[in-house]
Amino acid sequence: MVLTHGAGGRLGGVDLDAVAQGLVDAGWAVASVQQAWGVAGRRMPPRPVPQDEAWLPVVLALRSGRTRLPGPLVLSGKSNGARVSCRTAAALAADGVLCLSFPLHPPGRPEVSRADELRLPGIAGIPVHVVQGERDPFGTPGEVRAELDGPAYVTAVDGDHTIRVTGPLVAAARAFVDSLGQ
Repeated sequence: MVLTHGAGGRLGGVDLDAVAQGLVDAGWAVASVQQAWGVAGRRMPPRPVPQDEAWLPVVLALRSGRTRLPGPLVLSGKSNGARVSCRTAAALAADGVLCLSFPLHPPGRPEVSRADELRLPGIAGIPVHVVQGERDPFGTPGEVRAELDGPAYVTAVDGDHTIRVTGPLVAAARAFVDSLGQ
């Protein structure tokens, strides 16, 4: 799994750390990746095209050479990182996408939907799983579920945009990656 952060620009946090450790404990190789804009000290991510262009070679490098990540390849991220994972899954031939708190829309602005990005893996035949906090102001589990079809599904957990009750989060992540094989 290649796991990345949200628009806050840093790795860590209770949710990302719990997922990474839970998957390592289950025998998965997890690469936690700071996105290029965060490494450069920017406070906010760039527009999608330059962000994705910087992300692609990082993941490709992790999948090559003697120390490459084994398959299957699962792209994962929190919030903005989930968006990047969805947008680049087909180009990277990912086997699955795990979205942690997908930002379906800005808080209070459901008319500004990012559902088109969320649907991209499914359109390419790539399974996607969304773990969404029941009180997430960027989109409730019901709102996210209404935008998906096919192999995609959603797990609702207690929390808002940062999921602090990590047991159900890790269980959902493990169930999804285990469904892909190892």
